[in-house]
Amino acid sequence: MNIDSALVRELAELLAETGLTEIEVEDGERKIKVVRQVAQQIVAAAAPALAAAPVAAAAAPVAEAAPAAPVDAVKSPMVGTVYLAPEPSAPNFISVGQQVKAGDVLLIVEAMKVMNQINAPKSGTIQAILVDNQQPVEFDQPLVVIA
Repeated sequence: MNIDSALVRELAELLAETGLTEIEVEDGERKIKVVRQVAQQIVAAAAPALAAAPVAAAAAPVAEAAPAAPVDAVKSPMVGTVYLAPEPSAPNFISVGQQVKAGDVLLIVEAMKVMNQINAPKSGTIQAILVDNQQPVEFDQPLVVIA
């Protein structure tokens, strides 16, 4: 089997650019799959120490862990890159405190060069925007909180 190393490199670059972890292409009988492993952050609890001061210092990083996302957040339906505005020079679709109606565009998730509008599932007020512009997102990642 001849391996097209240029194609493999191109797919690897696409993974890096989009934040995806896996991509597979098929051309007739030839099938190429490129997978990258994502480093996982592990937070370990500190073991109890004899002195009180070291325990407080060791507990501080655990206390700074990101809070859990709200259960009712609008979540990403796909892996991709978030865009908060329709184009770089345009204002964002939404801002915190803004009223939205069901069906309004909240943001765009680009996946495989396709721009996918993420619409408000309900009417309400934007309580929080949990992602930054051009941030890679995973499937089911919380994006926006509407209350």
